[in-house]
Amino acid sequence: MAHRFEEESIMTRETQAIQDDIAYMRSLAHEGRHAPLLAGPILVTAGIVFGTTSLIQWAIQSGLVRLNPWSQLWVWIVAAVVFAVALTFLIGRIKSKPGVNSAGNKAVSAAWEGVGYGIFVTWLALVALSLKTGQWSWMAVMPTVVLVAYGSAWMIGAAMTRTRWMSYTALAAYVGAVAVAWFMGSATIYALLAVILMAVALVPGIVLMRQEPSEVV
Repeated sequence: MAHRFEEESIMTRETQAIQDDIAYMRSLAHEGRHAPLLAGPILVTAGIVFGTTSLIQWAIQSGLVRLNPWSQLWVWIVAAVVFAVALTFLIGRIKSKPGVNSAGNKAVSAAWEGVGYGIFVTWLALVALSLKTGQWSWMAVMPTVVLVAYGSAWMIGAAMTRTRWMSYTALAAYVGAVAVAWFMGSATIYALLAVILMAVALVPGIVLMRQEPSEVV
């Protein structure tokens, strides 16, 4: 009798453990479905910083601003430093927000981190190539590289959240990548890049910020 009671007790504990595991998995799935993406502030900052830098580049190349040719390199270096400092601050704030550990936010965060490193390394590679060959026209490829990377990150965001407008944003970035390539060799490429960055970074970033919860998801 005692042996049977012990067996029933063990089975009860095992059943309860299974139920607890199921409840935990359900809570994770619930959080993953309903937690909004938290990359909004980063996208807004990127849109402002690099959109403004693109306009400065356009002004220099179009002759509206008289500066040393090397200033075109330095404005991007300054922009990268400003963005890196802002990014450090923003990431610290995002870590304290509800939903940061959801599957969607982790995946999208990794995607945008990869995009950032990819863009930076490509920029360094093109600078090295330009210095070696003396042909700075290689740098005109960067707007296309940036927009292709943005489009890919938005595709991941759309897949994780099943949000149609993110798919459209990704498509806009891809179309923009082709559009800026058409103006390669002209100062217009940087004015166009600034406009597209507003469309695929600043505006979507504002939308994401408006969707952020004020309470724990």
